[in-house]
Amino acid sequence: MGRLVLMDLDNTLVNRNGAVTDWATDFSAARGLSVEALQAVSEALRERATPETFEGLRSILGLAESALELWDSYVAGLAARVVCDPAMLSRLDRLRAAGWSVGVLTNGAADIQRAKLTATGILDRVDAVCISEEVGARKPEPKAFQVAVARCGGELPGDVWMVGDNPVTDIVGAGAAGLRTVWISAGSDWSSPGLAPDHIAETAVDAADFLLGLSETSR
Repeated sequence: MGRLVLMDLDNTLVNRNGAVTDWATDFSAARGLSVEALQAVSEALRERATPETFEGLRSILGLAESALELWDSYVAGLAARVVCDPAMLSRLDRLRAAGWSVGVLTNGAADIQRAKLTATGILDRVDAVCISEEVGARKPEPKAFQVAVARCGGELPGDVWMVGDNPVTDIVGAGAAGLRTVWISAGSDWSSPGLAPDHIAETAVDAADFLLGLSETSR
């Protein structure tokens, strides 16, 4: 088996936090919601969102739309706002050209994660996608990593890497499952207990360049 890298999606390949803030601001402005209501929407969506999230918001804020209508609006709106750096899209192509298998391993609902992957062009540049809702396991559960590796045609143990921004779900979880890891620090210092990353990179582009460097040194 050749080299394999799994990439986290939210706040690794795409800036979810910024897109959520933009969507919540536009959503609240379109409905004339108060500053307090905007804060409630932003807080509800901060970590993760599901259709049930909007059932709660609908009740709290007295919104006319159904929870499903609100969820569908959120899925479409967030997909329209997330962006993958063109330099990162180029790195995905270069990794595969250098012999790497590339997969996306992400927690979340399948419809919204696939909408982001399609809208940003990431879906066309990876070998496989593994979404927690589809496989019944969330990072940091070992099953999530095992299924993602298998979908990419790999096996553990092996030369398998995980790249992500979350110290617990991406790095400690992947390390415990037998993967090597690259933490996306965004300028922060590593301070989490447990397994430390094998490498620290400030951005996903930097992480990809590190992995590409491994390809060069192995020639």
